[in-house]
Amino acid sequence: MMEFIWPWAFWALPVPLLVMLLRPAQQQDPALRIPFFEQLKQMTVQSQGAHRRLWLIRVIALLIWICLVMAASQPRWVGEPIELPQSGRDLLLAVDISGSMGTQDMRLERQLVTRLAAVKTVVGDFVERRKGDRLGLILFGSQAYLQTPLTFDRSTVRTLLEETPLGIAGGKTAIGDAIGLAVKRLLDRPSENRVLILLTDGVNNIGEVSPLQAAKLAAKEGIRIYTVGFGADEMEVSGLLFNRTVNPSAELDTQSLTEIADLTGGIYQRARSTAELTGIYAALDQLEPIEIEQETFRPEKSLYFWPLSIALLLSFALSGQHLFTYYSARLSWQRQQSIIQPANARSPT
Repeated sequence: MMEFIWPWAFWALPVPLLVMLLRPAQQQDPALRIPFFEQLKQMTVQSQGAHRRLWLIRVIALLIWICLVMAASQPRWVGEPIELPQSGRDLLLAVDISGSMGTQDMRLERQLVTRLAAVKTVVGDFVERRKGDRLGLILFGSQAYLQTPLTFDRSTVRTLLEETPLGIAGGKTAIGDAIGLAVKRLLDRPSENRVLILLTDGVNNIGEVSPLQAAKLAAKEGIRIYTVGFGADEMEVSGLLFNRTVNPSAELDTQSLTEIADLTGGIYQRARSTAELTGIYAALDQLEPIEIEQETFRPEKSLYFWPLSIALLLSFALSGQHLFTYYSARLSWQRQQSIIQPANARSPT
């Protein structure tokens, strides 16, 4: 919508009327005499058709004054409110993408899918809900690497998670390295907002740092770690003669994940299905609430140059009309003088 920074400038609109009413009466004897005044007067009367265009000149002058007053009032266009990212948590998501995450023991919309496919859907929805948080993504297998640094751009975090292929970081599981990388990335953030959510389906079997050592370092730096153990307890596999039931999560190190959470003030939770995983991340929304205070700003664009430009163009047009009348009258006077002078020269003395 339109706003005016100095609306009191509009009080100047009636100034031309006051000038016309209060101006002194015009004197009969002009202070400046123009030798071709009669020609100028005659051309003015002829060109305007006995003041038929006088009203147009007054209208243009009035429009010029209105435009100048409007420019002085500093008009601006104010757009719709835009929400700014509010101050929330610095939340890192560490997701296991080792070879075991390709186990098809999860169901998603009644279809059998891999663990990683279920994680992409559930964690992706969690990312969308974390409006106002800075989110980062760590992917780990045999090695841990930062896929997305802390950012307010939730769409990018979700897209990069969904595009992550299985086993790109190696087939083993380096939980300690993932925690160590998260600590490194969170050190420069406010201590009260540092959170890591780590999801894995296995046991730490590679890496330079043990999970408990990394967890102690995280606790020292005030980083809370929520751990999630993912994977079904039972799964049927086909055999030569008959199907047999196995435990695909036999290697899940529940004890270490629990100790990591306890050391850092977080919570360990076990997800045996997609539904349980969804419930865990919904509960994390309550454990790490999003800041509800929102900041907004309204984009502003100054518009004073539009009425100022119109006033300038109208002034040029009005000045050009007066100059044209002036020089036309002068040219006519000079022509008349050139005719009179030869006639006087031929007259007898």
